Amino acid sequence: MNNISPQPETKSHYEILDGLRGVAAILVVSFHVLEAYANDNRFNQLINHGYLAVDFFFLLSGFVVAYAYDDRWGKMMQWDFYKRRLVRLQPMVIMGTIIGAVLFYFQGGAVFPLIDQTPVWKMLLVMLVGFTMIPLTPGLDIRGWQEMHPLNGPAWSLFFEYIANILYALIFRKFSKTVLTLFVALFALMLVRYTVMGPRGDVIGGWSVDATQLNIGFTRLLYPFFAGMLLCRVGKLISVKWAFALCSLMLVIIFAMPRIGGPQHIWMNGLYESFCIIILFPLIVAIGAGGTLKTRAGIKVCKFFGNISYPIYITHYPLIYLYTSWVVKNKVPMALGIWVGLGLLVVSVAIAYACLKLYDEPVREWLRKRYLVKRVL
Repeated sequence: MNNISPQPETKSHYEILDGLRGVAAILVVSFHVLEAYANDNRFNQLINHGYLAVDFFFLLSGFVVAYAYDDRWGKMMQWDFYKRRLVRLQPMVIMGTIIGAVLFYFQGGAVFPLIDQTPVWKMLLVMLVGFTMIPLTPGLDIRGWQEMHPLNGPAWSLFFEYIANILYALIFRKFSKTVLTLFVALFALMLVRYTVMGPRGDVIGGWSVDATQLNIGFTRLLYPFFAGMLLCRVGKLISVKWAFALCSLMLVIIFAMPRIGGPQHIWMNGLYESFCIIILFPLIVAIGAGGTLKTRAGIKVCKFFGNISYPIYITHYPLIYLYTSWVVKNKVPMALGIWVGLGLLVVSVAIAYACLKLYDEPVREWLRKRYLVKRVL
């Protein structure tokens, strides 16, 4: 009996894109650390636009999914695609939920008033549901933030990632470039309409199961994911020197840009965010995909950043819950708390790397052999 795969297991990676995903993930952790000092005021937040990393991730995902699977549909069925995406993403979703459950009762206090009122059985039930990525309604909230995944908030973006993958497999993979362009243009208009003409002037949100938050979630998902897919199909990449450094600097500047326009002119910030998502993020991906790494050090850095990018994104937030509760409860000044926040960043990287090597890679390899390899006589 021989084992064969239904299609080639891997393609060559865009190494710079892997590295940029890691840069964005580290900036996300930094954004969440500093968020503890914003007093729930988005206008005062340092690394003010760090939340745009989610939109950047969606665009990267669309590009990578199209690159990896567009030419394989003659060799695989839809269920083969779904299994591959589940094997890639789901093990770390489960690990992030477990870490959230382990740290849950250490996060109680004024910031999360429901924690001390939550019985263990209910928390465990939420954990089991979290393993499945089924979103919870606000009525089942156990924290007080009305998150669809209250043990590990960033899992909301994985929920929408799964929806994008389903839409890709069912519908969008069949579109010509012309039809896909029309949909991407429509999604861009939806994004501009919400950010520029909407009530907040930003894309913050998407993590709750109610009409408003779901609207934000789909608005954030549809343009970047399918624009990334279109960018891959068009293939107009840009080759420049020092592509990784240039793109990393662009991400830092975009995320660190202070709030534009203030409360009186929120449309100005909405216009900025639309410009970043619609123009600058595709430009960064085109440069990153078109660039090459000339040194071993650059290759190693991008590989490391790429390897830890998803694990750090999906496991760091339980530590942020703990950190935020500590800062608010003890009124910790930034001058002191920032050093603890730096330690949190280091610990987050260490946890991500340990999860990658001790859990994620072995589990995915076992799942690959068990479910993705066909056995024939």
